[in-house]
Amino acid sequence: MKKWLYIFILFLVAGLGSTSSADAKMPGEKSVNVSKLNVDEFFKDRDGTFILHDVQKDKTFIYNESRAKERQTPQSTFKVPNALIGLQVKAVRDEYDVKRWDGTEREFESWNRDHTLGSAMRDSVIWYYQAMARDIGEDRMKDWLHRISYGNEDISGGIDQFWLQSSLKISPLEEKDFIEHLYKEDLPFDKPIMKTVKRMMIQEEGDHYTLYGKTGTRLTDYGLGWFVGFITTDNHSYIFVTNVDASGTAAKNITTDILKKYHLITN
Repeated sequence: MKKWLYIFILFLVAGLGSTSSADAKMPGEKSVNVSKLNVDEFFKDRDGTFILHDVQKDKTFIYNESRAKERQTPQSTFKVPNALIGLQVKAVRDEYDVKRWDGTEREFESWNRDHTLGSAMRDSVIWYYQAMARDIGEDRMKDWLHRISYGNEDISGGIDQFWLQSSLKISPLEEKDFIEHLYKEDLPFDKPIMKTVKRMMIQEEGDHYTLYGKTGTRLTDYGLGWFVGFITTDNHSYIFVTNVDASGTAAKNITTDILKKYHLITN
């Protein structure tokens, strides 16, 4: 009798152990098989590319690989390295460093006021980052772009213009690598600076995810758009890059729609 009681207790304990393991999983926890994504539906009316990289599994999905290798101007996604460099060389003190609006009316109402480094990132205020680039200067800018191997590293288009329809170009795959290094904080910047810039990139937060990103738009014709960044979930982190023949807003919408389809953004 004691023998059978002992065996029953062993099975009971084993059963409790397996139940406990399943219950320990967070309710919003999901994992995406990056080799099986289907995103064709999001590019029906426009040419573009989408990259999703699972950091923990070191697996990458690429839609339209030929375009993913094509270098194009980074537009306002360059605000991310620009902010890192500006903070590192002390062209700005911190994310709250204010630059005064010069009174010139620009195309977006949100640009027509004083801004901090952080608010200028959120509202994508070109004039603020142009002023900071001038304060960084050509020599320091060129040096730092070389240190982080950012695209073709070409700033010959002018210190406050080179990333806008000009000389600096970077491919979506190179953007993916840069953002991944930022996420891992293994770029050659001080760690507090990388943490500050990542915090400035937060787009939205849910119960089980935080979305970080930066848009970029070719303003001359709205014919080139970027959305680059990363999303952290309960159990994984994913780097993403969307590049499309449309605006940065369209690129962001495509990205969030894909992340919702695969339950990385949840209600």
